[in-house]
Amino acid sequence: MHIVAALMLFAHAVTVSIAGASRGRGVRGARVRATLETMSFPVRIGVQLQPQHAPDYGLIRDAVLRAEDLGVDVLFNWDHFYPLYGDPEGAHYECWTMLGAWAEQTERVEFGPLVTCNSYRNPELLADMARTVDHISGGRLIFGIGSGWFERDYTEYGYEFGTKGSRLDELATSLPRITDRLGKLNPAPLRDIPLMIGGSGPRKTLPLVAQYANIWHAFLGVDSYREKSALLAEYCAEVGRDPAEIERSAEVRYEGDKAATLAYTDDITAEGVSLLTVATSGPDYDLSAAELLCDWRDANS
Repeated sequence: MHIVAALMLFAHAVTVSIAGASRGRGVRGARVRATLETMSFPVRIGVQLQPQHAPDYGLIRDAVLRAEDLGVDVLFNWDHFYPLYGDPEGAHYECWTMLGAWAEQTERVEFGPLVTCNSYRNPELLADMARTVDHISGGRLIFGIGSGWFERDYTEYGYEFGTKGSRLDELATSLPRITDRLGKLNPAPLRDIPLMIGGSGPRKTLPLVAQYANIWHAFLGVDSYREKSALLAEYCAEVGRDPAEIERSAEVRYEGDKAATLAYTDDITAEGVSLLTVATSGPDYDLSAAELLCDWRDANS
């Protein structure tokens, strides 16, 4: 289901109760496992070029070029206003302005935010921004979105931080508005822009993934991923959706141990994950982990 078509499911409640999702779990589990085994998404390698600690934007521009030349499939940045680690006052750049530059610079890769914060922009404006970047790139944008969490972004830029629950409720309100606006824009997006939702909260995030997402991104270990994936499949059943329609995405953490990284990669792909993303920060933007995963992908394709 693409983002525009998702509007048809809006009549369903966004927040499905855990108790309701649990009914028939024993019978449903066998069907879910069989469905996940038939997923047909190709394995793709992503790299998140974190827009921090690069005092010269040329360092990021060079990293984009090197990553596309290396053979990665997807490029991501993130949507924050300050570094998340290292010097908290270090150099940092804004997300969507950068994505416009990437749209012009790149030729092959898909790209997008991992993920944009719903709180920072009016939903209709955000839809228009996404449509515009999609056109600039020739139809290669992935529209990643989440509820937001980094309190400093909110306080420094004058947004109301609220609570985790209130931010998720705002995301639930924004998604149909984004969907509606994408359907009204002239010219329309070049394709049904894939919607990626990041997060794994069982009560609010996963129901939104089941209803709206083309891609689900999670920061989880293998066992936790398996548990949340099964719960997502139950939410999909509640809205009449095949969980195999949703591409699975996960972060691969690399700390210099190639064997451990590849072991995790093997294990998480066995759970249905096909989009594997490693992260790298400025100023160096070391792509050795991305190269490792590209070699793994090519050897197993």
